[in-house]
Amino acid sequence: MAFRSAVMIALLGALFAAPVAKAQSSSEAIGLWETQAGDARVRVSKCGGGLCATVASLRDKIDPKTGKPAIDDKNPDPAKATRSMIGVHLFIDMQPAGPNRWSGQIYNADDGKTYASNVSLAGPDTLKVEGCVGAFCGGENWSRVGR
Repeated sequence: MAFRSAVMIALLGALFAAPVAKAQSSSEAIGLWETQAGDARVRVSKCGGGLCATVASLRDKIDPKTGKPAIDDKNPDPAKATRSMIGVHLFIDMQPAGPNRWSGQIYNADDGKTYASNVSLAGPDTLKVEGCVGAFCGGENWSRVGR
């Protein structure tokens, strides 16, 4: 009888712990990340059922070409082409696609275009960010800033 009670308690503990473990692992993408080139820091947060990402800071606060703060000048929308790069949303409709993996779109400020994207945790301090055009994908690893 004691054995059966111990097994029941262990099973109940596992059942109650499983959702918590899943929630914790999906939230590990939340935080501040530095791009592979080190030129920007991006804040990833929960939004809706997925992830959002916004530019939090830039290594070069002043655009060397203009002598002014960096703007989203490659954006094809004239209303957005003069906005500051700080606060620009990079992830669009990034939804869960498996454990520690999300799919959606990513805005590339280097060319002003939006691409199909996959984001996944490659480790506790590495976020793999991919953008795809058709079957061709490219990506980089972002590093967690602080903990």
